[in-house]
Amino acid sequence: MEAMKNSSVKEEIRMEEWEMRPGGMLVQKSNNNSHTLPIVPMITVIVKFGSSYHNVSISSQASFGELKKMLAGETGVHPEDQKLMYKKKEMDSKAYLDVAKVKNGSKIVLIEDIISRERRSLEMLKSSRLRKASKSIDHFTTEVNSIAHKVTSLEATSSKGGIVSEKDIDDLTEALMAKLVELDGVSVDGSLKLQKTTQERRVQKNIEILDMLKLEIGSSSNGSKLVAQTTKMQQQQQKVEAKAKDVTVDQLQVVKQCEAVMVTTKWETFD
Repeated sequence: MEAMKNSSVKEEIRMEEWEMRPGGMLVQKSNNNSHTLPIVPMITVIVKFGSSYHNVSISSQASFGELKKMLAGETGVHPEDQKLMYKKKEMDSKAYLDVAKVKNGSKIVLIEDIISRERRSLEMLKSSRLRKASKSIDHFTTEVNSIAHKVTSLEATSSKGGIVSEKDIDDLTEALMAKLVELDGVSVDGSLKLQKTTQERRVQKNIEILDMLKLEIGSSSNGSKLVAQTTKMQQQQQKVEAKAKDVTVDQLQVVKQCEAVMVTTKWETFD
């Protein structure tokens, strides 16, 4: 009985010395209490790519993903564009060499995934365009902020009864129109569309404010001209009335003189 108990304890101790690796392979656990690290053997695999062969030295416990990174430097093929075939089966990047039973001298075939390469190139191009568009909108926003500040300043001056130059309004309107054309040429996708639309509305709102200011200046100018014309007409009318009054007085004096002559004149009669 005692012998069976001791045997069971020894079996449990042996089981604790092993661990399960991905793929279901049992390997011996490393002894953390030991000062010496277990030596992992290196193997050399022969990788065929096209018509060329590459001898790659790598840890026997490395993953196929690590092997792809090493092959990228030798073949120039990006790791994401690589397909590694071992025993006519494509191996996952997360799979381990030792689990797949890759040994020293094993042959692996590298195939470049053209579709993956093209897809990745398109994604890189799209990402580059988005970065460029984002930078353009940021620059555009900064410049519009400066123009909008000037528009607000003119609006405040006008509301306080100050004088606003029509030339300043025209210059700011022209600058905003140019920015609107510039923004229209920026191609955007996704969240940048909302930013672009927001800036377009902002520019249009400032242009409307400038149009209203220009109308106010025009109305004020026309009002001043109308007052001046009315005053001038009144002055002319007063002059005409004054002249007419003078003429009437002169006519009355002539009539009186004629009546006096008729009264004092003696007429000679002939029989």
